[in-house]
Amino acid sequence: MGFIIIAMALSWLLQSVLGFLQIRHFNRHYTELRRIGRVAIGKKAGRFRAGTVVMLAIDSQGKILKAARIQGVTVFSRVRSLKGLEGKPLPKLEEGDLAGFDKLTKGAIRDAISSYKIISNGGELKLKKTWIERLIPAKK
Repeated sequence: MGFIIIAMALSWLLQSVLGFLQIRHFNRHYTELRRIGRVAIGKKAGRFRAGTVVMLAIDSQGKILKAARIQGVTVFSRVRSLKGLEGKPLPKLEEGDLAGFDKLTKGAIRDAISSYKIISNGGELKLKKTWIERLIPAKK
């Protein structure tokens, strides 16, 4: 019994350390893109598959300068360069521009476009409820 508790505690600690390292890796790439220009971020969660987050560095006219994504279900997922979007105007991307990407990446890019348009028009992004918040409604 004691062995199981120790193993679970060590597993939790390892997961925490690896999660911290993944967030640090993501933040480094975000900072690198932020040095280039503004950054539009989009995400698409997979129900039973890997989720995807895209980061698009853009200039003052909304032209994509550099793109990156992180996709996966584990703490071993890393930020990778996303080719094929450089030089294209973010607010005017069309389905044809997304043809070479998988479903989750397309969804994350669409989310980044939506966020960019909302912020550009002076709006505010609405926080989406997590599955826990949907399951347990907040007390009013």
